[in-house]
Amino acid sequence: MEFSDLLLRILPSLALLGLLSFIFHLYRTVLLSSYTVKKKLHMQGINGPSPSFLYGNLSEMQQIQLKVKKEAFPTHGDEIVAQDYTSIVFPYFDHWRKQYGKPPYVTKRFAPMFGNGIVRSNGHFWALQRKIVAPEFFMVKVKSMVGLMVESTIPLLREWEQRIEAQGGLHAEITVDDDLKGLSANVIARACFGSSYFKGNQIFSKLRTLHKALTQQGTLFGFTSFRNNYKEINSLEREIDSLIWETVQERQKQSSIEKDLMQLILEEAVNNPNSGKLSPKKFIVDNCKGLYFAGHDTTAISASWVLMLLALHPEWQSRIRAEVAQFCNDGSIDANSISNLKMITMVIQEALRLFPPAGFVVRETLEEVQIGYITIPKGVCTWTLISTLHRDPTIWGPDADKFKPERFSDGVSKACKFPQAYIPFGLGTRLCVGRNFAMVELKIVISFIVSKFKFSLSPNYVHSPVFRMLVEPENGLQLIIQKV
Repeated sequence: MEFSDLLLRILPSLALLGLLSFIFHLYRTVLLSSYTVKKKLHMQGINGPSPSFLYGNLSEMQQIQLKVKKEAFPTHGDEIVAQDYTSIVFPYFDHWRKQYGKPPYVTKRFAPMFGNGIVRSNGHFWALQRKIVAPEFFMVKVKSMVGLMVESTIPLLREWEQRIEAQGGLHAEITVDDDLKGLSANVIARACFGSSYFKGNQIFSKLRTLHKALTQQGTLFGFTSFRNNYKEINSLEREIDSLIWETVQERQKQSSIEKDLMQLILEEAVNNPNSGKLSPKKFIVDNCKGLYFAGHDTTAISASWVLMLLALHPEWQSRIRAEVAQFCNDGSIDANSISNLKMITMVIQEALRLFPPAGFVVRETLEEVQIGYITIPKGVCTWTLISTLHRDPTIWGPDADKFKPERFSDGVSKACKFPQAYIPFGLGTRLCVGRNFAMVELKIVISFIVSKFKFSLSPNYVHSPVFRMLVEPENGLQLIIQKV
């Protein structure tokens, strides 16, 4: 009895002590550390907006985003090309950059999509995964996948021809985004799962649903624990993980002469002497989701931007068409002819410069780093807005906001003042492992489309880039397409 009375007397004190400890922890980890970092940067002349307690700058970001949505978007061809999409997609960065001068990443928010695979991991674990995955995307191996890329593209061409016939035989208005995403999903499903690519398409369909669920929030930042669709995301993540692993196990049981990408990567992971406690299941599942994102969405969205720019510049359609006719016998594209397609390469590179699907490159300092005259404290995330860097006239010249593929006629090294400023696939050790795969697929898809069709922008197209993990046309890309 006495013990119970004593416990009742000290419980309020213990609760108060716990609350005070939590407040002190919050103060030390959120307020004090943030203030210390900000002070160190401020002393070096790096300023920025003052954050509020707990919510940081979210309120201001939302207000700036809403203000921009009320503004009219460009409709004329030259205006569409000239506008840096940063001012539409990331207006708060653009606003603060102008106000203050040029100066934990969102990976937690997108963890259900990437797991801890090569896209999201860091340090030794990232290095190990890259060493296992990267060799499967060397050019010599990518060229062996050209056949499946061509096979996947042919049905799309036939589908568009049928739509033209159905709409009178002269031309048709087609919203191309879903068709391009379906095509790229088919390619990556065939590459990842071989003869089980129908199951792969089922997986990627659910990944698209997960993608939409994760990008419902209007701004780039936010609290991951308070999503209104938290249960839906968790359920999808578990279902996708199970589907991927079941499909990989089924493929292992089949006596297939030709192994698919997932089997090759799994074998390398299991046999790698440095893999240690690496879980084969988690490794395959997380990297399959990463490959979907990089090999499916990024490629399809890039193709949309390429077609949008070509629709505005029909003279470049003619140049590509003539080049395909010169180097591809009877219009057939193979691994040998791809290296001769210089025009399409220049156009793709210029499209990736003006409209890079990846909006930014982010790096977190795991320890204090000295860059030039600036000391960046530990724990700071540095953001490089790719589109703004790609349009800097001090790097690209006075025509930086114009569509000029010929700037890449002698390669990236001669296209601008500093070739390191061209980063559609990132830069350095974290350069995208699938860049060869993406470029080859883009060359095949665009070459086939341009050789079979002429196209222009539909009057129904509204230029409104939006960020949904990647920067894509918010309302789709509508083209008026006719057969050559």
